[in-house]
Amino acid sequence: MAYLSMGEAHRRITEYLNRFSDAVSFQDGASLKQLLSVSSNSPSLLSLADSLNVFQDANRLIKQSDKYSHAFLPEFRNWESAWALEALYVIAYEIRILAERADRELASNGKSPEKLKGAGSFLMKVFGVLAGKGPKRVGALYVTCQLFKIYFKLGTVHLCRSVIRSIETARIFDFEEFPKRDKVTYMYYTGRLEVFNENFPAADHKLSYALMHCNPHHEANIRFDSVYAFVNFKSDKGNRCGMLLQKLFHSGFRFPLAFWNLLYKRYGIQQGHLANEQQSPANQVTSSPSSSPALMILKYLIPVKLSIGILPQDRLLEKYGLIEYSNVVQALKRGDLRLLRQALQEHEDRFLRSGVFLVLEKLELQVYQRLLKKIYIIQKQRDPSKAHQMKLEVIVKALKWLEIDMDLDEVECIVAILIYKNLVKGYFAHKSKVVVLSKQDPFPKLNAKPVNS
Repeated sequence: MAYLSMGEAHRRITEYLNRFSDAVSFQDGASLKQLLSVSSNSPSLLSLADSLNVFQDANRLIKQSDKYSHAFLPEFRNWESAWALEALYVIAYEIRILAERADRELASNGKSPEKLKGAGSFLMKVFGVLAGKGPKRVGALYVTCQLFKIYFKLGTVHLCRSVIRSIETARIFDFEEFPKRDKVTYMYYTGRLEVFNENFPAADHKLSYALMHCNPHHEANIRFDSVYAFVNFKSDKGNRCGMLLQKLFHSGFRFPLAFWNLLYKRYGIQQGHLANEQQSPANQVTSSPSSSPALMILKYLIPVKLSIGILPQDRLLEKYGLIEYSNVVQALKRGDLRLLRQALQEHEDRFLRSGVFLVLEKLELQVYQRLLKKIYIIQKQRDPSKAHQMKLEVIVKALKWLEIDMDLDEVECIVAILIYKNLVKGYFAHKSKVVVLSKQDPFPKLNAKPVNS
């Protein structure tokens, strides 16, 4: 490591302080942002990184950053305008990143990691400064997202509730006035929270919002891809409508969000088959699917869609490398309980890390429903007059063919649950061990609603 002479060190410190003073005096937010950035690599601009990064000691860096951050916050509070908001963003980001790095170093040395928790406490103070009237309040959502990342990292997601309550109930905030990037991140994390709480309609709404807005340069393309990836139309009229929409899309026409909402209501949502559209290079998303924000969102949106009876098309899974869901989807289509369990076992670690394993495990009820529906269709082809009478013994044999051993009592219990949760309409004839199915719509569709709990 090369050492500086006292004269050179004094010159650099003086230059930095002069630049800092000028940035504050002229309210130059862009320059101040660079000066406060520890991770700045700009060779033409002296930053705090030049004097701190030389130590390559995250714990020392976080201590120094804490000092200037706590000193900066009261000054920022006193400034009436929001000219230094970008500089505050940098501080919030750098504090979190440095705290994560410092905790890794502490853990590797056998010490208790505590810096990230401290960073969360500091960011709550920052949030308090921004959560007031005036132009600075638009920065509150950015800090909220940084707090979400800390809480998810620490496994203390319950702490998100107070921040969410402040954002969603405080009258001073208008969600639409926040920057789009912050709204997408916010909806992504709150959508994940709804997944953990098994509030699938809310999770579907929030994650779908994040997916449709995650790339502002290709918003229309993402909207088209996300809708067609999960939707097909009921009836011939609906299919003709779908073909027309594809032609309009390829001609360059773009549809407003209200149009898609009308589309959902009018034609309904079933298990999806992505239309075989071929996008032109100009319309394709240029970012790598394996590293795109869309991939992060789909890891949670797909289990949510599956839970409300909407299946993604294979092409969507291949495009984003989400092949772990392929057999799950096939199991739902076929009513193959064995395949579902194999898929969950094979990718158990990945699903557990994402926090969606339990969500996917509960898809077994939909698989049972599909199995019974297939048996019903076969019986209807053989003898339509008795198709609605399904012997439990037949279900046992079907499961045995799938190498799943169950006795009559277990099957009866499962069918009773299906009836209770409105996945099957019918009743038991206990003496004859027969399920008598309704002659009208014996297997109700979920229609984008979760299975009754």
